Amino acid sequence: MTDNYKNLIDGRWQEGASTIENRNPSDVSDLIGHFAQADDAQLEAAVSAARQAMPAWRNVGLEQRQSMLERIGRELMDRAEELGTLLSREEGKPVAEGKGEVYRAGQFFTYYAAEVLRQLGENADSVRPGVEIDVRREPMGVVAVISPWNFPTATASWKIAPALAYGNTVIWKPANQTPASAWALADIIMRAGVPQGAFQLLMGRGAQIGNGLAAHSGVDAVTFTGSYAVGRQVAMAASANLTKYQLELGSKNALLVMDDADIDLAVAAAVAGAYSGSGQKCTASSRLLVHDPVHDQFVDKLSAAIGALKVGHALEEGTQIGPIISGEQLQSNLDWIARAKNSGAQIVTGGGAMEMAHEGHYMAPSLLVGTSNDADFNREEMFAPVAAVQRIGSYDEGLHIANDTEYGLVAGIFTNALARATHFRRHVETGCVTVNLPTAGTDYHVPFGGRKNSSSGPREQGRSAAEFYTQIKTAYIRAGEPV
Repeated sequence: MTDNYKNLIDGRWQEGASTIENRNPSDVSDLIGHFAQADDAQLEAAVSAARQAMPAWRNVGLEQRQSMLERIGRELMDRAEELGTLLSREEGKPVAEGKGEVYRAGQFFTYYAAEVLRQLGENADSVRPGVEIDVRREPMGVVAVISPWNFPTATASWKIAPALAYGNTVIWKPANQTPASAWALADIIMRAGVPQGAFQLLMGRGAQIGNGLAAHSGVDAVTFTGSYAVGRQVAMAASANLTKYQLELGSKNALLVMDDADIDLAVAAAVAGAYSGSGQKCTASSRLLVHDPVHDQFVDKLSAAIGALKVGHALEEGTQIGPIISGEQLQSNLDWIARAKNSGAQIVTGGGAMEMAHEGHYMAPSLLVGTSNDADFNREEMFAPVAAVQRIGSYDEGLHIANDTEYGLVAGIFTNALARATHFRRHVETGCVTVNLPTAGTDYHVPFGGRKNSSSGPREQGRSAAEFYTQIKTAYIRAGEPV
């Protein structure tokens, strides 16, 4: 990699109208590179190129398309150590998590490579004699992919891979906080042989490039992962042209710990769910609803486990919690802690920034107790290594609190009672549910998404992706009489 990284537009690497610096949040003296920023003219050029490339790309033979996606996936998996290190360097998650993310991204591409060869249609007899019906899926057209910084390679891959697999052309607007991982993935896709204009990388400001793509009449579908507030803007921009959209937005996930739970397993799940990735993930279990008989025991064990976590440089061996993505996000996190204190919450552990050997954006993982569900930090997504415990008197109260939120992505429960687990799975108002597992962690071959303000549009991942990236055509055929 060089020091200056360009956008990929119409098959060529092109300078942007300007550049931004990309610095390591573990050590802000570490300059990763300068990255191009597209302007409106380049956005127009990308959309034009994507539309021109559509006929050729959608008609590429299935085996040829499958082979391209397979090559992308294999290169990602083969280079997981190298690219995972780069990802952790710019995003801040511990390097083991970065390597795992890149490997999983490769699995997304190999999975959808296989799906290329399983695009089966349906047929039926008409109610009219002598007429047959053929039902099949066709590409949407030009798909705009707007991806977040917290899983810069994996989230982008689970959008780009199915979009290409189903014959769409793609314009990718990654998050400006993690452009190096985006450039590396775009380079792999380009070298895999995807035709000119069928895939393009358009780095730039979200307010300009992201909204510009969502509002463009030449874009047929837009998929976005990010905050609820920005997602609403994307939806409004897309709706002006009746553009199909898919939104994965905020969350405020609950983890119930009942009196019959394995407390050690529940503590381990809470640590993994709430604090891995510095809590900067939509599946984080930031609300811990703990049954009164085990509340104090759970809090004591969880506090000890959190206090034992090693916070440090993302690339240092043994680091379990890396830095926060930026100084602005760190300050937002500290503001949440101050508001929690003012509302009467108790800080059991953590609660502040940390001074480290390298100048970076470090925060101690924090645990709040004595909280209620009407507190703003239990209502709004923080994206921080912070969890808040609420004491509950019964399972029914816990279920009520779990559902008492505007969000509905994932919820979990720890219990050894089959009846409780079954009731919870059926009655919690989320798109994903876990039983005796962390709320974080999803499989790529099954649907992912939420309810309420957490999601809008068809589900992501697995075969459900076809609902967004394709459109249905129903054909009626009269064969005539045999000669």
